[in-house]
Amino acid sequence: SSSSSSLYGVRISHNMCRLLRCRCSPPSSGVMMMAKRDEELKEIRAKSTQEINEEIVDLKGELLMLRLQRSARNEFKSSEFRRMSKRIARMLTVKREREMEEGVGRRLSRKLDREWKKNIVPRPPPSLIKLREEEAAAEAKESS
Repeated sequence: SSSSSSLYGVRISHNMCRLLRCRCSPPSSGVMMMAKRDEELKEIRAKSTQEINEEIVDLKGELLMLRLQRSARNEFKSSEFRRMSKRIARMLTVKREREMEEGVGRRLSRKLDREWKKNIVPRPPPSLIKLREEEAAAEAKESS
């Protein structure tokens, strides 16, 4: 049994794709990503709402650090932007699902979200804290 793809409405078998050098995805590639996403969602749903809020703040800080690195033209992994943005979106989705289970409407949800954002205490992202600790350890090693 040969699997097939559709290109402009024309069905093409994967054997033909190899001949045409198309960039058709192999039949099992979608299954792997789905399982990984489901695992991540299970991991997020296992956390409390407070832990999700904490991680959202940390990830947004990391995203800011990436933007700063990009603007300073430093080396960085561009794939991290998409990965972090998607993780933040998944966390916000789980947070909203929980609000819906509690019967919180959209308008009240936005109001609560604004209040939560006002109460966030600014703090450096984990990667910056780690970098500072490494620099401090290097200085301590040099001075001794």
